Order: sequence, then C-alpha cells, then structure tokens
Amino acid sequence: MPATLGILRATTADETRVPCTPKIAGEWVEKGWTVRVETGAGAEALAPDAAFEEAGATITDREGAAQADVVWGVEPPDEETIGEMAPGATLVGMLHPLDAPGIASALADAKVTAFAMELVPRISRAQRLDALSAMGAVSGYKAALLGANALPRFFPLLSTAAGSIRPAQVVVIGAGVAGLQAIATARRLGAKVKGYDIREAAREEVESLGASFIELDVEIEESQDAAGYGRALAQEKARQQTELLVPHLAKADVVISTALIPGRPAPLVITEAAVEAMPDGSVIVDAAASHGGNCALTSPGETITAHTTTILGPRNLPALVPGHASQLYARTLAAFLSLSITDDAAFAPDWEDEIIQQMALTREGAVVNDRVQSLLSSDAHRASTD
Repeated sequence: MPATLGILRATTADETRVPCTPKIAGEWVEKGWTVRVETGAGAEALAPDAAFEEAGATITDREGAAQADVVWGVEPPDEETIGEMAPGATLVGMLHPLDAPGIASALADAKVTAFAMELVPRISRAQRLDALSAMGAVSGYKAALLGANALPRFFPLLSTAAGSIRPAQVVVIGAGVAGLQAIATARRLGAKVKGYDIREAAREEVESLGASFIELDVEIEESQDAAGYGRALAQEKARQQTELLVPHLAKADVVISTALIPGRPAPLVITEAAVEAMPDGSVIVDAAASHGGNCALTSPGETITAHTTTILGPRNLPALVPGHASQLYARTLAAFLSLSITDDAAFAPDWEDEIIQQMALTREGAVVNDRVQSLLSSDAHRASTD
C-alpha cells in the first residue's frame, strides 16, 4: 500500500535547494502517498508552502517530515534529525558517504535504511537517477557565468566604431559534466575556449562543443576508472601536469576548474606559479572549492585576489540556481522512488536490482556499501593507533 513521503528543509547556511517540487509532490499524492513537507523547505527555491498545499501535500514541522516512511533530503541529516526518524524508515539524498563516511554509521545505528544519490551507478538504465550529473550541469553553467561577471573585460568579440575587442580566452580544466557545461556556456557567451582533462577519451566531447583540446606531453595510463571518473595521478605525473599547464593558463583570461575524484580531496592543478603567470585582471572560478579546490590559492567559500587574479571559491554552485537545480534534483529522487515501488504504489525496493544494491548505504542496522565500510575501517584503525 502507498506510504508517507517526508521532505526535509535544508539547514546549512549556503543551501537553498529543496528535494521536491510541488509538481512532483502532487504526482505522488495522486499515487495515494501522503506527502509531508517541512515548513519553509522550498522558500528559497521558488516553491512556497502554499504551492505544496495546493498540490495536496501537508505542511509540517521537521519531526513530522522526518518520521515519514521515506524521507528525501538535499544534505546529510544532523544527529537530531536521525534521532527523529523511525527505525526501518528509508532516507534518500545526497549523503556524502565517501567524504564523510561517519554519517553511514549513525544511520546504521538508528536502523535507518539509506540510499545515497552519489552512489548511483553510471549505467544507461540509471541515467534518470544520476543526481551528480544533473548538479554538475548546473555547476558548470553557473561557473561560466561567475567567470564572465568577474572578468573586467568582455567575453565575446565586439566590433564597434571605436575599434574591435578580441574574445576572452577561457580554459576549462576537467571535462566531466560540469566542465563540458562550462565549455558550452562560455562558448555561447562568445569566448574562445580550450578544455583539458587527463582522460584522452574527453577530447572528442570537448571538440564537439567547439573548444580546442589541450594536450600535454605526459604519459598517463589508466586515467579513467570503471565508473568513468578520472583517477588520481601519481605524484610525479601530477607535478608534470601542473608545470605543463602553466603556459596555457598564462594566456587565459578566465580559468574554470572542475576536476574532482570521488572520495578524495580535489587534485591540485593550478599552482601559485600558474596564477602569477596569468594576465592582470584574470579570473579563476574553482568549482572544486568544496573539496579543497584545484588551485593552490583557493579559499573555499570566499573570493580573493592574488597576483592581480581574482579567485572565486564557491562551495555550492547548484544552490546559486535553486529553482532549476531543485527541479532536476527532485526528478532524480522521483526516478529512484518510481524504481522502488510495486504496481499498487507500495514502497518495496528490489534488492536484486544492481541500481538498488549499489546505491544502498545502510540496511538492517549495518553499513552495506563496501567502499564506505573500507573508509570506516581505515578511520577506526587510524584512531586506534593515534
């Protein structure tokens, strides 16, 4: 039989997204579900309480939303929220399992079944659930706009009676979803764009968007893991990469860096020497700032100036576009829930399904994701030897 769906309001200072929209709430109400939305959950994402009520949802306090059978969130819950959830309840959201594995232990102890949207497998059948790619597209788009806004020059070629202005030179580091969207957006704004990625397979995608691919004379083997992400480079290869990038960055008006490796700090790609070589008034948008940053001088959450270059370190780019970011994120959650219900709209995940298996973080009081288990074991080992 249909269950209850709880929608949590984000509580961190820079988070403006909501994990459900009124439209999607209405769709689940039509299926017979009871939808409980925490007061003000969508206030910053163009989804006021009244819109949820019109869709048939109930506005409640945090405890009321947390005590639903299935709970959706944008961010990992705090201890109080976990304590309010009923044993056996299911939490689905961005839970940062590889960056902060301790959350998995807390959820397991509370007997909460949890599915992390970061663990969606990169297979064709799971594309509708791929929240990371959806948010990456938002991040890349916004990063390009931030770069254009911060640059004290034009992006496009501009011809006037007073003379012509050359187009801005933009370099995008990392050609994943965020990087490709940054390339596409910078191109639409009229900039001349180059893209770089350690994965040779990214060349075709970069060039398909009208950008040039930066090729460095560094031999890199197995630069891509089974999930399609870039692997961490060996120390010597990483040093060579940063040195060889300097001449390319020295010609850039704007650099947008998006290089991330799941479960690791962001790789250092832009050294201080590279920043110093950049033109006066140039801009770096470090889209990896939430994981420490790709630039040696990035200050996460702040905008600074170093060697005449403005360096932006936004922690949460999708939250700067909360309306559409929430729509996209909510659709991925709805796709997960649709995958997990029976014909009569009862919530019953198929534990034989590889998508369900790989997304599962906790179940029946235990952490069930192998990689998170390994991280927790490493943390416990380090603690015992300190």
